[in-house]
Amino acid sequence: MNSLGERIRKLRESKSLLLRQVAAYLEIDTALLSKMERGERKLTRDQVVALSKHFGVEEKDLLTLWLSDKILNSVKDDKYAALALNKATELLINKA
Repeated sequence: MNSLGERIRKLRESKSLLLRQVAAYLEIDTALLSKMERGERKLTRDQVVALSKHFGVEEKDLLTLWLSDKILNSVKDDKYAALALNKATELLINKA
């Protein structure tokens, strides 16, 4: 379950950028970025926004993946996760 990290890796590779180049842009260690791409470490919202600018992609696309990963990581082991997500979606739609 690592949709954001996978997307970042694909974006980086599609631009033929090395881990160290993107890590330098974010001002983080190369090993840390590698862990983020593998889903072993989480990116901050500010890092996601910075990467969207760096890669020239819509901020909302990467932030949507970031939020999705965050939500799934918090509920994935609960047997009522799907029901809770459905209810949360319903409440969000009714608020809009």
